[in-house]
Amino acid sequence: MFADLGHFSVKAIQIAFTCVVFPCLLLAYMGQAAYLMKYPGSAGRIFYDSVPAALFWPVFVIATLAAMIASQAMISATFSCVKQSMALGCFPRLKIVHTSRRLMGQIYIPVINWFLMTMCIIVVSIFRSTTDIANAYGIAEVVVMMVTTTLLTLVMLLIWQTNLFLALCFPLVFGSVELTYFSAVLSKVLEGGWLPLVFATVFLTIMYIWNYGSVLKYQSEVREKISMDFMLELGSTLGTVRVPGIGLLYNELVQGIPSIFGQFLLSLPAIHSTIVFVCIKFVPVPVVPQEERFLFRRVCPKDYHMFRCIARYGYKDVRKEDHRAFEQLLVQSLENFLRKEAQDSALDIKLKEMDLDSTSVSSRGSGKQNASGNNELLIPLMQDNRLDEAATSTSEEASSSALPSSVISKEDPSLEYELSALREAMNSGFTYLLANGDVRAKKNSFFLKKLVINYFYAFLRRNCRAGTANMSVPHRDILQAGMTYMV
Repeated sequence: MFADLGHFSVKAIQIAFTCVVFPCLLLAYMGQAAYLMKYPGSAGRIFYDSVPAALFWPVFVIATLAAMIASQAMISATFSCVKQSMALGCFPRLKIVHTSRRLMGQIYIPVINWFLMTMCIIVVSIFRSTTDIANAYGIAEVVVMMVTTTLLTLVMLLIWQTNLFLALCFPLVFGSVELTYFSAVLSKVLEGGWLPLVFATVFLTIMYIWNYGSVLKYQSEVREKISMDFMLELGSTLGTVRVPGIGLLYNELVQGIPSIFGQFLLSLPAIHSTIVFVCIKFVPVPVVPQEERFLFRRVCPKDYHMFRCIARYGYKDVRKEDHRAFEQLLVQSLENFLRKEAQDSALDIKLKEMDLDSTSVSSRGSGKQNASGNNELLIPLMQDNRLDEAATSTSEEASSSALPSSVISKEDPSLEYELSALREAMNSGFTYLLANGDVRAKKNSFFLKKLVINYFYAFLRRNCRAGTANMSVPHRDILQAGMTYMV
């Protein structure tokens, strides 16, 4: 079901499981139970013994094909789980190959595929019997059922906000049955049941170390980010020469200026005229539309030409875009941001002017009321009506009166200058500024932390997929600066 949820809709899974899978399983198990009641000695070969002799070979062929399909489903499920764990930052980066242009859930991870093949050969060569493998499968199945019941209970309480009594009845009913099965398979731990426990421990350790090291690295970046006062002291030239071009600096900060930018300022003789701090975030939705991909905001005053960009991807989005298409989409989104910013700024100025006009009219109206008490603030009321019409009407005439003429008739000169500078920078080319960071534990850290960060986490970082390959960045346009993060 993990694999199918990556390819089909939830409704299709519900219909297939309810109308096909569940009735077939129920009939098969009930038939085997009835056969065992009549022939108790057939427990070792209950599946094939319960099949009529005339149907033995057709059932044998179907069972073999079903085993092959089940193995493929497990492989696909492993690919999907690993990809989503990577998207959530809980697993080292691996190469992902999308095998379908139409279905984004169809993926292939070469490293995981080779790992599964190697482990299958090792397990079969060690156990050499289906009995121990069945014991391992039984423990894995029961533990998966218990974990599913626990997580579904949390979903009922926290997300669905089900009644507390009904939410607790669910684990009591299903959990009691699962605990009975679990107590029955505990005796099989030494007879092959240890295998899934070892696999779970190893993968949990890898995921914890990767997540722990990544969180510490991010916290170090937050602590060491460059202050805005220092940037203002440098001025719009940033203490160096600004040359035409767009520099895309990748980092994990959503606020502030990363410390690696200071390393680039010290190392390079010049810096690009437009700097964009790109932060890639995976959001818990399958797909993010392209028009909602980028979120922009300014980092410094306008003459600095520095922006923060948050690129949002769903856990099923394809990150292996063509870098030219990525650059064009980014510049187009940045231009839309600049236009909207200019319109909002002009509208704020116009509204402030209208507020000042209404205030002055109100003061004149109050003076006339003191002179003659019969007019009852006629001018202020008429002015307020005009203001309400200009602010709330959706017609073109009201919109034209409310918006500044510079927004409607022609572009703002400062906006035109900024857009032309952006196009000139785009024509000069893009440069990807990346950090070649090393994460080390502080000298006064505990021995266990030094062991985890300096050796285990460093080993995972050296052997996982590099950031340049993961981001599909052309090597000829890359500039890297080294930096050590002390955590």
